[in-house]
Amino acid sequence: MPLFIQGRELGRIRSTEELFSKYPHLQEHARTFRSRPLVEVDPKCLLYVQQREFATTTPADEYVSVIGSDDATTCHLVVLRHTGSGAACLAHCDGSRTWSEVQLIVKAVASLRNVFKDGRFELHLVGGFNDDARTSHKLSLSILAAFQKQEQDIHLETCCITDMNDMVENGIHKPVVYGIGVNVKTGEVFPASFPQKGPAEELRSARTFTGGQCLSTSPMAEPPHFVQHIKSTIQFILAHPNSDSLFPGRQPQLYHRNQSGDWERLLRS
Repeated sequence: MPLFIQGRELGRIRSTEELFSKYPHLQEHARTFRSRPLVEVDPKCLLYVQQREFATTTPADEYVSVIGSDDATTCHLVVLRHTGSGAACLAHCDGSRTWSEVQLIVKAVASLRNVFKDGRFELHLVGGFNDDARTSHKLSLSILAAFQKQEQDIHLETCCITDMNDMVENGIHKPVVYGIGVNVKTGEVFPASFPQKGPAEELRSARTFTGGQCLSTSPMAEPPHFVQHIKSTIQFILAHPNSDSLFPGRQPQLYHRNQSGDWERLLRS
């Protein structure tokens, strides 16, 4: 089924400029969204999503109140929520597997939906900017096209992407909003920053940078802590040239949140 905007089907869109021209209320909503104050999220209630990851939960979750992600330049942050069940998913998409990622996002939220509850799927997109290579623009169109191909009716509510998430500072284009959170109890989506990004931040980051991936699609627009983040990730990769010490017996690392609200690794006996 197609995407819907204010109850109308979204037809074929050839550019983000055309999208915002056809639906000027999306521009106004984006301006309002990007002007909101940045919220620093308490790590004890947070489930942080790194690049090429997604996470899904419901309001019944006793340990997670906010799903969040940041450091998105050309990347896009995607939130899909079902208004009936409250099930919400946040994904950090970089364009590497957009079509399969969108399918997984929709499937994850649908699987947690209570089939006896009314409601609809609502979509929030934030990220990208007017980069010279138009990487953001291409990803915006790819994500919109992928959601248009899903079986469920999906309603686009927030669209603070590319053109509408762009600012110029000292002659350099960069995003206005780098990170967002979604409150899984209320459904609110808001600009956010995250002082802690665990668990296993360096391990999860290393997964993104191995296999020939470039370090950045937009080095001039990266946030101030980007260089230190890359250095620590590379040092982690060099300290672990193979995965045997990280995944003994090829078993995954498992974590749970303890009574203090901290992530704690579950050690196998």
